[in-house]
Amino acid sequence: MLDDLSVYLAEFIGTAILTLLGCGVVAGVSLARSKSFQGGWIVVTFGWGMAVAMAVYIIGHISGGHINPAVTLGLASIGDFPWAQVPGYLLAQVAGGATGAVLVYLVYFAHWSITDDKTTKLGVFGTTPAVRNPVANLITEIIGTAMLLLGVVGIGFHEGSVSRGGADLSALFANGLAPLLIGLLVFAIGLSLGGPTGYAINPARDLGPRIAHALLPIPGKGTSDWGYAWIPVVGPIIGAVIGAWIWRLTGFGG
Repeated sequence: MLDDLSVYLAEFIGTAILTLLGCGVVAGVSLARSKSFQGGWIVVTFGWGMAVAMAVYIIGHISGGHINPAVTLGLASIGDFPWAQVPGYLLAQVAGGATGAVLVYLVYFAHWSITDDKTTKLGVFGTTPAVRNPVANLITEIIGTAMLLLGVVGIGFHEGSVSRGGADLSALFANGLAPLLIGLLVFAIGLSLGGPTGYAINPARDLGPRIAHALLPIPGKGTSDWGYAWIPVVGPIIGAVIGAWIWRLTGFGG
């Protein structure tokens, strides 16, 4: 029981770190009179990549550093993660995502009231599509997350902790390069595939902060766009399962 609590706590903290730094970089480039205002897409994607790397460095040796329900479900679907721990991981990840977003709200407390655009404020917390097309947006999230899973297990294989069948992600962190490589993978996905939807590729990264947006007293915040919110949840889950099964069925691991 204590072991389960420790891994759930690690996933909570790791996902909170992810959204603190990730949503934080979006706030920095988006909110009025921030010193990093209008820093651009490369700043955002690099910030998210480093957010992933730092979170995984800090808690990965405890829980495997999933910090993403899609990763957890993808690995469980091919038998490389116990289903008994899936509910605890998912709950911890979504709660951590919301907590990190609340911290971003506090860090940028003085900037909400001087930022006029409601969509900009929502974009700090949840993803919004550049062109709203549910089918196209869903496909984008599926492909991006499939790439994420393939990259994660591929990095694990080359770092010596992944078998042909799948991943022992906790073992990745015996090698100090693995979390950085995973962060660079997320950076690459953001640069190449993130333009259409803002690349959630992580249900907790979107759902947790979106819940925070709905509950926080943000001046002039507008709607939380729950009509779109299912896409960055369902798309990453489907994509993760596809990516995990591509690895399993093709025998990329030899």
